[in-house]
Parts: sequence; structure tokens; C-alpha cells
Amino acid sequence: MEYRRLGGSGLSVPALSFGTGTFGGKGELFAAWGTTDVKEATRLVDICLEAGLTMFDSADIYSDGAAEQILGEAIKGRRNEVLISTKATFRSGAGPNDVGSSRFHLINAVEGALKRLQTDHIDLFQLHGFDAKTPVEETLSALDDLVRAGKIRYVGCSNFSGWHLMKSLDVAARYNLPRYAAHQAYYSLAGRDYEWELMPLGLDQHVGAVVWSPLGWGRLTGKIRRGQPLPETSRLHKTAEIGPPIDDEHLYRIVDALDEIAKETGKTIPQIALNWLLQRPTVASVIIGARDEAQLRQNLGAVGWSLTGEQVARLDAASERPAPWPYWHQRTVFSERNPPPV
Repeated sequence: MEYRRLGGSGLSVPALSFGTGTFGGKGELFAAWGTTDVKEATRLVDICLEAGLTMFDSADIYSDGAAEQILGEAIKGRRNEVLISTKATFRSGAGPNDVGSSRFHLINAVEGALKRLQTDHIDLFQLHGFDAKTPVEETLSALDDLVRAGKIRYVGCSNFSGWHLMKSLDVAARYNLPRYAAHQAYYSLAGRDYEWELMPLGLDQHVGAVVWSPLGWGRLTGKIRRGQPLPETSRLHKTAEIGPPIDDEHLYRIVDALDEIAKETGKTIPQIALNWLLQRPTVASVIIGARDEAQLRQNLGAVGWSLTGEQVARLDAASERPAPWPYWHQRTVFSERNPPPV
């Protein structure tokens, strides 16, 4: 397993991380993802560690905390072998303060996560979303207290826009508060919005991308094809409406290109889609999920080899979308001073 620096921090993380959204299966949304119990989770952790995958990502809302509980059980006795990444910000209770990035909610969220995970510290703690109702200074000050108390070691964010992230970095610099080393972001061949603003920001400010849903919300598995119905087991039956949108024909064009390269390389469509991401700037780690051992082993096959430059270019072309303003203007009218990041 290749290890990469997490943004501008001194922490090294594996190129692939394991996402625990399939652990627990509580509620309609997470039951559609998976229902992995402690025994199954322990076996998946075994396989990950054998492959050198040592970072496990969770969140307090995954199966209403059950995913963190199951992860805590699965890593029991080997805490020093793993990196734990988890998240909070989204609503986790019925109370008026059980949501957001206030000092009140973040401290309670971290204390709750530590108990569920059965650990005394979280290696990477990320805000699950931007809270526009809490001052950035309050949020970062609370994170600073948690870092100084030894309860979290590195901080990151998730699902921020460019100005959200840049404002947070500015406040961190101004008041000597913790700086986000990671941005957990949606990025895939089926959704390349990350490239317009957040990738250039990550390059400039040394913020590493930890990629979620790298297979386009389950659309780049090779099971979704032109003229065919969704597979019976696809989570898209229940989750398509809340996932990232994509035009059907655009998706089929990407799958066609993946099919061609699969024939050339002998690799699977998911392995190719993951390998493409691993070659993108700023990407520190790509979160893979798995319902079972076979799916995990297939995803682990995305490392240890590389697509050729020509194959990457074909995938780039198949997945390209028109640039939104002001990027099309910058890259056409004033391109000599605004080159693309990749």
C-alpha cells in the first residue's frame, strides 16, 4: 500500500481508506448501504490490515452511531495499528444544540465518538458539513481545545465550498488555530466538480483530498449500463435521489470508456475508476467501501499499478463537462494567466 502525506501536515495516510457506512444497517438509508455486523467487520478489518490499509473512516450519523460502535469492536486490541477518521456536524439528536459546529455540539460529539469507538483519541476529526450559523472562530477554537486535550490529533472538513474552506484557513492563520489538513470531498469520474475550485485551492493551500463515493454513488461498478435495468441489489433504488446527480448518457459514455480500458488492462471497472482518482492532484486517500470480502478484495486491486497517460486522457475526455463561469472565461479569454490545475 502506498502512503501519502495528508495535505501540508506531517501525517502519512494510506492511498486507500476503508469507509464504514456499511456497518450497522440502521435506518432505511444505511440499510441500503449494508448491514455489516461486528464479526463481518472484524474480518474486513483483518483483510485491510493485511493489505496495508490502516485508515478507517466513520461518522456519528452512520447508522445512528452503530458504525462507530462496530468499528471500535472490530479494531479492539489493535488500536495502535490503525488510524481512525470520523466526522460530526449533522443532526445527531432532537435537541436544538444537537446539530452544527458550535462548541457545545462539537465537544459533545467528540466525547460520544470516543466512547463508541472505545478509544482515547481520534486521529482525524472532520466537520461533516459547513455550519453557517456558528462563527468560524468558535468552531476552530473548540477544535483547538480538543487538540490540546489530546482527544483529536488532526482536523479536517467535508463538503465545504471553496469560500467556506478558504475563510476557515484564513481564520486559523490569523488566530493560530488548527488548520484543516484534509477536505473529505465527493470526487469521481462521474462527478468532477471538485476540480473547478477546490482542487486549485487544495494545491495552493496544501489541503489533501480524502475522496468519498469514488464510484459515483455506486454508478461506476460496471453493473449499470445502457438499456439495462438497475440490478436488484443496487442501493440506487433507495438512495438515487439524495446522491450526486448525473445525466444518464454522460454516465454511459464514461462506462463505455471504462469498458475499453478494462479489456486492455484486465482490470475491473471499479479498479480503473479508483486508479484514475489516485493519479489526480491533491488526492491523499480514496475511501472504499465493501459489503463483503469479495468486494473489498476487488477494490484493493486498484493499487499497485497505474493507468497509462493515454488511458487517463481517454477517461478525462469521456468524463469532461463544460466549465461553469467564471472558469470557462478564465481558461479561454485569459488562459495564459489561468492554466488548469491538471
